[in-house]
Amino acid sequence: MNKRQQKNKQNKGFKKYLVAFWLLFIGCFAAVIFFFLCASWGVFGPMPTFDELENPASNVATEIISSDGKTIGKFYLENRVPVKYEDLPQHLVDALIATEDERFREHSGIDARGTLRAITSVGSSGGASTITQQLAKLLFHGEGSRSLMRRLTQKAKEWVIAVKLERQYTKEEILTMYLNKADFVNNAVGIRSAARVYLGKEPKDLTVDEAAMFVGMLQNPSYYNPVRRAELVQKRRNVVLHQMARNGYITQAEREEFQAIPLKLNFTPESHREGIATYFREYLRDFMRRWVKENAKKDGSTYDIYRDGLKIYVSIDSRMQKYAEEAVEEHISNLQEEFFIQQKRNKNAPFYNISEEETEKIINRAMKTSERWRQMKEQGKSEDEILKSFQEKTEMRVFSWKGEIDTLMTPRDSILYYKHFLQTGVMSLEPQTGHIKAWVGGINYKHFQYDHVGQGARQVGSTFKPFVYATAIEQLHYSPCDSIIDSPFTMPKGRYGISQDWSPQNSSRTYKGIMTLKQALANSVNTVTAKLMDKVGPKAVVDMTRNLGVSSDIPQTPAIALGAVDITVSDMVAAFSTFANQGIYVKPTFVTRIEDKNGVVLFSGIPETKDVMSKDVAYAIIKLLEGVTESGSGVRLRTTWQGTGYKRVTGHPYKFTNPIAGKTGTTQNQSDGWFIGMVPNLATGVWVGNDDRAAHFSGMVYGQGATMALPIWGLYMKKCYADKTLEVSSSDFEMPENLSIRVDCTKAVQDETDENSEELSINEFDF
Repeated sequence: MNKRQQKNKQNKGFKKYLVAFWLLFIGCFAAVIFFFLCASWGVFGPMPTFDELENPASNVATEIISSDGKTIGKFYLENRVPVKYEDLPQHLVDALIATEDERFREHSGIDARGTLRAITSVGSSGGASTITQQLAKLLFHGEGSRSLMRRLTQKAKEWVIAVKLERQYTKEEILTMYLNKADFVNNAVGIRSAARVYLGKEPKDLTVDEAAMFVGMLQNPSYYNPVRRAELVQKRRNVVLHQMARNGYITQAEREEFQAIPLKLNFTPESHREGIATYFREYLRDFMRRWVKENAKKDGSTYDIYRDGLKIYVSIDSRMQKYAEEAVEEHISNLQEEFFIQQKRNKNAPFYNISEEETEKIINRAMKTSERWRQMKEQGKSEDEILKSFQEKTEMRVFSWKGEIDTLMTPRDSILYYKHFLQTGVMSLEPQTGHIKAWVGGINYKHFQYDHVGQGARQVGSTFKPFVYATAIEQLHYSPCDSIIDSPFTMPKGRYGISQDWSPQNSSRTYKGIMTLKQALANSVNTVTAKLMDKVGPKAVVDMTRNLGVSSDIPQTPAIALGAVDITVSDMVAAFSTFANQGIYVKPTFVTRIEDKNGVVLFSGIPETKDVMSKDVAYAIIKLLEGVTESGSGVRLRTTWQGTGYKRVTGHPYKFTNPIAGKTGTTQNQSDGWFIGMVPNLATGVWVGNDDRAAHFSGMVYGQGATMALPIWGLYMKKCYADKTLEVSSSDFEMPENLSIRVDCTKAVQDETDENSEELSINEFDF
């Protein structure tokens, strides 16, 4: 074979290999194209439709927004509230691009240069996922799989979706969606929730170093968790700052300055059981559950308060709510300490005057309503097995005012431990609008879910007496200055259907003779209230109470005059507010507006009102109630009085000088302590007691309403007055024009008519 033939043979061989190479190359290229086409056709699993790309499905939290514009809570599956691009600080956007996708503004969803680098280095130089690809993963197919084939198909889908997203959205929209969807752990989904949970601020207020921290977390939020690994997160933050300097977003000097700043958190978890107004939020949740059943979307489907991103505007003022919760903690924590001290001498602690059998009934009832009992019942355990488990020591975390305690005790002992705790219900209301401004249903929602404002009705004691006085003044035209004799009184058997003689006694067991009605109410004189009840009858008083919005079942018996009636804090405050609102009852409201995620108004609260009594009668009751804080059981609001042995519990120098209308209340055995106090534009009611009526203070020194409940009112109002932005009134209550009822009891009687009237009133009441 000559050289020419040999060369031709070599050329044919080369051409053969060249053709084979190009066929292989074209085949591989076609296979890759076909592979991605298969992904786009949905061969490897469903792909998002055009509508889904236009409106990516997401769980958006419902926000609860206070009257002063603060988000006080959320209902969510994912704690996420989207923000707009204009709400993002530029340095947050810069940090994200510098760290996650330097060529973000240059590519169309896939960074070819980065991908080639990742392939040639077999991933050792980092991944190649663009921000758009990461968004595609978050929106439509979640995390990758360990299976190589599965990972390849998911990557293909990710690329296809990324390209489609780039066609559908602007770069700014992609950045915003990514930051809104990213999970920062600790129930913080999206940058807005993250900023609030970790730092207590809005995204627009983030500093450069704070923005770098959040971008650093995106690599692996669980690993770079600032609550658990602060030092590690700080190092990662500094890497982000380095990237920002490398890409020219900050100078090297700025990088060094920001890297020197220590990591500072203001960790405020946003869970259903933590944060501000927890009891109110749970009450609101029940309201919303009913509301969504009655108010469907235009297409007939039901609103989902956990996914649909509703905005619920409520009447609660976040500042007043905070002050109310602080007042509860400050007073009840001290009072609880005294309660524990007294129970050391009680063999049946925390119960008094009940048998062992009755004690066991209380404990058994608590066991059967416990979560432990429910869960074991669902597991098919017998009652004997469940009861036995309550006697076995177990590790648990229990509540204390000094923080949660990890301990070892039996579930039965934990029930007794929790029965020791004093509970409270506090509600603050604006009389003119019916707007609820503060709501504290208990001392700690995580450990005590029962709501003592809207859920729990308790005996009201002497706080019921103003309803009796109001009935008498309206029907019999009495005046606060009319006189009456405080003397022993017996209502005979058969009168108003009573089965035996009724002879109420004063708490002091003494009688003071002639006094004005104002003095009688100020000193909560039982015999006077009983005499008034005898004059008007139980039915008239019940009717008056009903008109004042009280929904509890009230028996038409004379004994209700002394408060042997169970009423909620909510109803009591609303009823008292009627006196401050010139006789007009306004039903309490807490939702002022509901909007969908697009800002469309779905609901606007309309106040429900009812005329109950004349302005004159309402003002007369206000003057009666002012007497309570001027010279009666509420007088400590005016002084620095501390009382022997009271300093730690009640030693608060309130020194209020403005008009305050109020009433204390204490029930039998000191089971319930009440105080309801009003100024012209704010009425606040406080109840304090144990969950079980058999658990209480042993005596009146600490067990009366003036000691248990009044200090919370005083502390709360001091805080409200100190905050001038609230504009809580310190003025006089408005007096009606041409007032027909005498209310100034300091004036001397000027003429004979008045004298005769005075004598008639005395004779009329002399039983």
